[in-house]
Amino acid sequence: MTKPIHISLDAMGGDYAPDIIINGAAQAKLRYPNLIFSFFGDQTKLNPLTKALNLSSFSNVIHTNEVINSSDKPSTALRNGKNSSMGMSIQLVKSGKADAIVSAGNTGALMAMSKLILRPIDRIIRPAIAACFPTINGESCMLDLGANIECDYKNLVQFAFMGQAFARIVMGVKDPSVSLLNVGEEEQKGLDYIKEASRVLYSLNNEINYKGFIEGDKIAKGLSDVIVADGFSGNISLKTAEGTAQLVTSYLKGAFSSSLSSKIGYLFAKKAINNFKLQMDPRKYNGAVFLGLNGVAVKSHGGTDAFGFANAIGVAVDMVQHKFISDLKNKISKSNLNF
Repeated sequence: MTKPIHISLDAMGGDYAPDIIINGAAQAKLRYPNLIFSFFGDQTKLNPLTKALNLSSFSNVIHTNEVINSSDKPSTALRNGKNSSMGMSIQLVKSGKADAIVSAGNTGALMAMSKLILRPIDRIIRPAIAACFPTINGESCMLDLGANIECDYKNLVQFAFMGQAFARIVMGVKDPSVSLLNVGEEEQKGLDYIKEASRVLYSLNNEINYKGFIEGDKIAKGLSDVIVADGFSGNISLKTAEGTAQLVTSYLKGAFSSSLSSKIGYLFAKKAINNFKLQMDPRKYNGAVFLGLNGVAVKSHGGTDAFGFANAIGVAVDMVQHKFISDLKNKISKSNLNF
């Protein structure tokens, strides 16, 4: 019998909580029958929802009226959020009673509280946010996506190791290729800390499949399985890609509704267009992971729907099933990183 996986959920985090949290959990349960849940939040809102979706028999609701708001600063969350739905859901993972925590709430607060409560893995200087995105060749992952705005070369090298482990374990890539995001592919280009990170990664060729620099226009080509950047560059790249996808979708919609002939053409191309929309659907790739912590913590997009939140839960399940934390610890402990 498959061992149950216990997911701790911040049921009050996100733009449409708690409805999409509960509905997302119900969808995830259909995909992964071995899931059990702990929902943290207002029981007067949560109990009717869990009962209506027949979740009560394999879930429990832990009541709290305290919520971390989207406008709260991370420092405020750290001081006052211990008994919030977010704080309590992270604590359940820390206690060992849950395997992972998923939240659609305040990103900065979730990162700060997860780092404080779960603590970084030994030798990891800074945790990073990683996520998958579609490319011409399938999928790639990028980190950091905003946890660390300023980095040095040591951070980037560790991000490379964490990203490599994520791609191998979660994405199923046997020997993930790794590249550093830079303003050019030539070794003499870029800031000093990026060039130093590249030098170190080349010296670790027996431990990491490093391919050198990659420019922004090459990201979507899928030339590298893992793209490493500081949080500032990574976040801008991700948001730019999301905006471009929305622009292309909008242009297509406008083009096929501009005239009678184009509307008729749409009827013939409808299947292909729907496939295109499915490939570009950001909900499929929902679920960013805080890598480098002693526990699995997944951040869902705050504005997603139940389908997207279910996918974020799926990311947590993959991390747990493939024993990501223990594998990364083992990899880091055996590496030649001297910092």
